[in-house]
Amino acid sequence: MSSVNKVILIGNVGADPEVRYLDRGVAIATFNLATTERGYVMQNGTQVPDVTEWHSIVLWRNLAEWAQQNLKKSMKVYVEGKLKTRSWEKDGQIRRKTEVVAENIQILYRPDIYRNQPAAEAQPSNEEADSLNDEAQAPQNEEQGGFFNGLFR
Repeated sequence: MSSVNKVILIGNVGADPEVRYLDRGVAIATFNLATTERGYVMQNGTQVPDVTEWHSIVLWRNLAEWAQQNLKKSMKVYVEGKLKTRSWEKDGQIRRKTEVVAENIQILYRPDIYRNQPAAEAQPSNEEADSLNDEAQAPQNEEQGGFFNGLFR
């Protein structure tokens, strides 16, 4: 039986992606993604706070270049990929880091578009939403339609 290494995250970009190029001109982008599990109040009145997890996201080649041009801090994005753990030695100690190597990414919400508008005008018309969703999709996502587009605002 085969195994599965699949990660799906929906969260907020913590900072603009950092892009660098390897010796052969291969682009690699990295950024942190925050996912938050909402807090709640237990039956006895105890308040359980929100819990935020930070995930390291890595993008390669065309997807890295796309991210450099399109992703900005605070955007809500859908990320699909796989977990990869790398290790290295520093100061005589073995260090490890687990990252999500993204294979697919889609912008769900762009706060820069809605920031200075009154609440009643913050929602785009259907025509505007369609054009925003079309331009927000990563190049390899086009066949997925827009299931997540317009959600999670």
